[in-house]
Amino acid sequence: MAVSLRKIGFDRDRYLELQSHHIHERRERFGGKLYLEFGGKLFDDHHASRVLPGFTPDNKIEMLKTIADEVEVVVAVSAHDLASNKQRADLGITYEADVLRLIDEFRSYGLFVGSVVITQVADEHRQARAFKRKLEKHGVKVYRHFPIKGYPNDVAHIVSDAGFGKNDYIETSRDLIVVTAPGPGSGKMATCLSQLFHDHQRGIQSGYAKYETFPIWNLPLDHPVNMAYEAATADLDDVNMIDPFHLAAYGEQVVNYNRDVEVFPVLQRLFEQLVGSSPYKSPTDMGVNMAGVCISDDDACRRASEQEVIRRYYKALVHEKRDDLDPTQSDRIALIMSTLNVAPEDRPVVRPALDLEAKTKGPAAAMQLASGEIVVGKTSALLGSSSALLLNALKALADIDPEVDLLAPATIGPIQTLKTEHLGSANPRLHTDEVLIALSVSATYDENARKAIDQLQHLRGCDVHTTVILGSVDEGIFRNLGVNVTSEPVFQSKKLYRKR
Repeated sequence: MAVSLRKIGFDRDRYLELQSHHIHERRERFGGKLYLEFGGKLFDDHHASRVLPGFTPDNKIEMLKTIADEVEVVVAVSAHDLASNKQRADLGITYEADVLRLIDEFRSYGLFVGSVVITQVADEHRQARAFKRKLEKHGVKVYRHFPIKGYPNDVAHIVSDAGFGKNDYIETSRDLIVVTAPGPGSGKMATCLSQLFHDHQRGIQSGYAKYETFPIWNLPLDHPVNMAYEAATADLDDVNMIDPFHLAAYGEQVVNYNRDVEVFPVLQRLFEQLVGSSPYKSPTDMGVNMAGVCISDDDACRRASEQEVIRRYYKALVHEKRDDLDPTQSDRIALIMSTLNVAPEDRPVVRPALDLEAKTKGPAAAMQLASGEIVVGKTSALLGSSSALLLNALKALADIDPEVDLLAPATIGPIQTLKTEHLGSANPRLHTDEVLIALSVSATYDENARKAIDQLQHLRGCDVHTTVILGSVDEGIFRNLGVNVTSEPVFQSKKLYRKR
């Protein structure tokens, strides 16, 4: 098998050690409870693993496991996101479903989930009320936080009985409270600040810190790692910026993002009102993130981040095409690409896929293996381009002759008959899930099929580009295999109704 050419750019072991030490120091500073806002994903931070090669998606959870007996998790979700059925793009599930998934995942790692807080609750949010009932039926404690007029600018009102004072107080039983969420904009920081207010009212000593991986505060504003984060949040109002409070306090330029800068006066005023002075002089001071000092190969992280920006560009194009949206998000990412001096064609799998489509006059796909080898797949009477690509990639990884048919036409035929004659499908070609099932069956008696199946694990982290927008089945299979897929913003057919 070919040697992997992927370069490691991040020291995972050093990161876990430094991060644990830094969080311990912050807990010592406050003495009592520490509300630790966790930004990003806790056990599936695939964005971080793509832009910081060597950062594993479960880094944060592995660190928390070492102090599991001291940790209590609170999951925050916005009522607005519940009402709009907002989805996690990387998993293809709603925030409501992801809250349930998060609870299950935390418990599987031995972490205690104390409660869920639904933020921004208003009278018209029926979905929030229904979700609260669902959680409570499963024995999960649920609290509600409400919109505060003038947030985050009217500090006097916010830090009062009419502001934070209206919120439910979240009862906790441990001293390290990890506040996390399905995604950004869920109200994690406001939840922490509300708790500080209520704790003070009850005579409980507590503090706040923030564990946000991106943007990385001690990298330049225009570093590709930070630019990739801006591309990842192009659908939000987040903007990376120089922290003005840090610059004024220390004369040092560090990077933060606008939402933390905007809300920082609230936190300062809160601490001043509760304990007489603020322990932080800037939003950056609040953070405990040590990722920037654990980059072991800056060039590898730069190149990986540039590729991530291109991926985000294609994803934005597809999203806008699917939903008939103006190109606001893709235009913003295009500007980032221009700043980094990269173009869509700098994604190695783009040109081979487009060239094959031009040659065959049909949808095509290309994959780059870990060795750097490019494998392609074309559309045929039996297979869609994604299915052909998957089989060709497995043959390449298993050193099987490209001319060998892993699936005989006699095997594919009955599946096509089942689809078209009994299941009402207009497309007789096999999808990727059907190909993998057929391949698994063939592996019971065919050595080549068995060798191919054994290579599935080596697809994780590979890049794919398709010349048409994928359906939900193929998209889901590639996601489950850990493959990074982009597509041209083109539908395979001109039908108005399309299955997702």
